[in-house]
Amino acid sequence: MKFCFATLGCKVNQFETQALAQLAQARGHTLVQTGADVCILNTCTVTSSGDHKNLRALHKMQRDNPDAVTALCGCFAQTEPERAAKLAGVDIVCGTADRAAVLDLCEQAVRSRQPVCTVSDIRTHREFEALPAGILPGHTRALLKVQDGCDNYCTYCIIPYARGHVRSLPLETARNEAIKLAQQQVREIMVTGIEIASYGRDLPQRPGLVDLTAALCEAVPHVRIRLGSLEPRIVTQDFCDRLRGFDNLAYHFHVSLQSGCDATLQRMHRRYTTAQYAACIHRLRDAFPSCSITTDIITGFPGETEEEFSQTLDFLRQCAFASIHVFPYSERTGTPAASMPDAVPPQVRAQRAERVRQLAAHMGRDFLQPFLGQTIPVVLEHARAHAQPAHGKWHFSVFLPPNTGKQGDEISVRLTAIHKDGMQAIAL
Repeated sequence: MKFCFATLGCKVNQFETQALAQLAQARGHTLVQTGADVCILNTCTVTSSGDHKNLRALHKMQRDNPDAVTALCGCFAQTEPERAAKLAGVDIVCGTADRAAVLDLCEQAVRSRQPVCTVSDIRTHREFEALPAGILPGHTRALLKVQDGCDNYCTYCIIPYARGHVRSLPLETARNEAIKLAQQQVREIMVTGIEIASYGRDLPQRPGLVDLTAALCEAVPHVRIRLGSLEPRIVTQDFCDRLRGFDNLAYHFHVSLQSGCDATLQRMHRRYTTAQYAACIHRLRDAFPSCSITTDIITGFPGETEEEFSQTLDFLRQCAFASIHVFPYSERTGTPAASMPDAVPPQVRAQRAERVRQLAAHMGRDFLQPFLGQTIPVVLEHARAHAQPAHGKWHFSVFLPPNTGKQGDEISVRLTAIHKDGMQAIAL
């Protein structure tokens, strides 16, 4: 059969989609974009706008593949299965559990065309579903999902209800998956999960993220290991002391913040203060000089006054981030924040987001400035028409002249200029 896949949302969704694509190919199916027998859309539901994107993606898949069986999986399907099942042309709804079973359901539906909804309460699931890691054609970097679920219950977030409780991939299994990726000529592995700071708390010997990271760095010393989004509480002195000696650990730490105001953090049910977060940033910079520290910010959370927003701006300046992902607050039905008083008008949320983006742009240039003229090693990516991108151990991309070299090669380059998406360079 011919299978078409599409993905919305986070890197975990991306990992799961490529794993399903691998499993489909292992069964003898082929991957296509149009004329498919089966379409599988891996959905997102972090925000209400994400739900609208799901619908647009679904309609596009159905237009491109009008006769195909259509399956919805992922977080939107998990949290709103009845709504998903009522969407025109949807044959299968299967949520975030037992992902591999969706292939069986799709094969059966091609023969029977009987609608199926298999969504169960994800919070009853306690076992991590191991899916095969792999590298997509034309890529040098791969994702490795090591954790699922979240028990933090931030007041704005639906994900604990979409993903269930914390579940972890056994450390030795993760290590073996990394070795397999290295044998496929992967040059960098991104360690990802829904909340990787909670990695291992459900496993028998309770290994932590630092144990996992050290094991991966040791197992594949010639492959760069890059960590996904971190909670500040995981960045202890022990974390820094144990990982600072690994040359193949990326100097990029994305440490989630959301607000630089303690009162707002408390309303969000974030489990740290700005003082604790600042101490975390200090530990990282002491252990990993020149490292990229990036973060997320939500503007216009319910009750956020102009004074509280000013506190956030001041704290961002203090932290001097290399890059910031900025999101105006978006109500998500089913979360406590959606019914909180003192809602901030949408136009004010957007204005504040723009002010953070402008500040982030200045801080980003300030971070890149000391790199001008430096020589660094980078791994070449697939050449484009006007440039050949590459990546080093920091957060920013490097852009070289077209056809500088072969994809996957590691070369030394001199950084020559700040580019809107990273830095320009020449090969040495």
